[in-house]
Amino acid sequence: MSERGERADERSSLSTHVLDAALGRPAAGVAVRLEKDGRVLAEGVTDADGRIKGWSCGPGVHRLVFDTGAYFAAREVDAFYPRVSIDFTVRDPGEHHHVPLLLSPFAYSTYRGS
Repeated sequence: MSERGERADERSSLSTHVLDAALGRPAAGVAVRLEKDGRVLAEGVTDADGRIKGWSCGPGVHRLVFDTGAYFAAREVDAFYPRVSIDFTVRDPGEHHHVPLLLSPFAYSTYRGS
């Protein structure tokens, strides 16, 4: 068991993919943080394809926080949302969880991917 009381086989693989819908291409360089119960579990930056892979999480409610303000500021684009937070629930840690983010300066959407 881990220090959080979870067995290794009770952890779900997690990935995310950020697409800049305004440009029609992946959003590379977006800082992303994975949280649970107010604690940071992982931090990373999207790769050239806008992806982060290889994270894991146990059962329960988690939050992905995307630093969209810095992403748009680096491109000198005025944007409304300084960050996007997506809360999601892992019910079956045996499943892979993929959380895509479709992003534009004044809107965003997400869904449970595969």
